[in-house]
Amino acid sequence: MEQMEFHHISVLLKETVDGLNVKPGGIYADGTMGFGGHSQEVLSRLEGKGRMVCVDQDADAILAASNRLAPYKEIFGDRLSIVRSNYVDMPLVFDGLGIDQVDGIMLDLGVSSFQLDEAKRGFTYRMEGPLDMRMDQRGSLTAADIVNTYSREELCRVLWDYGEEKFARSIADRILKEREKKPLETTTELVDIIRASIPARARNAGGHPAKRTFQALRIEVNRELDVLTDSIDAMIDRLAPGGRLCIITFQSLEDRIVKNAFRRNENPCTCPPEFPVCVCGKKSKGRVVSRKPILPSKEELAVNSRSKSAKLR
Repeated sequence: MEQMEFHHISVLLKETVDGLNVKPGGIYADGTMGFGGHSQEVLSRLEGKGRMVCVDQDADAILAASNRLAPYKEIFGDRLSIVRSNYVDMPLVFDGLGIDQVDGIMLDLGVSSFQLDEAKRGFTYRMEGPLDMRMDQRGSLTAADIVNTYSREELCRVLWDYGEEKFARSIADRILKEREKKPLETTTELVDIIRASIPARARNAGGHPAKRTFQALRIEVNRELDVLTDSIDAMIDRLAPGGRLCIITFQSLEDRIVKNAFRRNENPCTCPPEFPVCVCGKKSKGRVVSRKPILPSKEELAVNSRSKSAKLR
């Protein structure tokens, strides 16, 4: 097994694992293991007891985290499971391991530092690489497929819905014009197109001009919002009494999905407000522990600028 070296600071580490309320002997799951920072902290609090299930769809993450968590594998043995899968399939992973209920599940929805720092993965607009952006390298759809085959209307939808890019039409038009000459292949080609599509005044405000487009393409490639929407209810259903679900988001679209799903599961009643008693029969599945999102501390922001948009619910 080839050793892989990555440098990654886990966002909201203490706050997330504190939120899980880890009990020695409990069963916990990390649906977005990444480099394994959050998983490692949970394992250290389990004191050699209980069980941990670590899931990630990225082959690089599986390798890096397996190396990092190797000392715990020696302690836990079969009670530490590292599985390559998408967290939307976590109920199937639990079934395959003979696990009915868990005491806590956590998700960190951000792009890992090692994904951003590896130019060949195509996630970053700061270095040249192929237009890829697949979190699971087994997937068939890439960012290159989107920019080279989607219609103008489809491109506009992706850029607006997932990137909230107000220059979506201008960017889409220029993509179509440039791809008539030759297929777009690299991140720098796309960045140049985006720069040329945005007025100078707007280019110089609000961070890198390609940030919103790259976010939108990444979400489309990996179906990120659909996966999140399809996962939360099923995860809540697998929690044992007193179990906790902790989710870190990095942009407003994700945070809104989590907030609304938590509220709906806490108060699922669909009866009209004027009804004196509930007749729909829908029962609460629990309560929202943190009414407002938990944000990074000043100390964390000082050492990890990538945590600035993180929110924990």
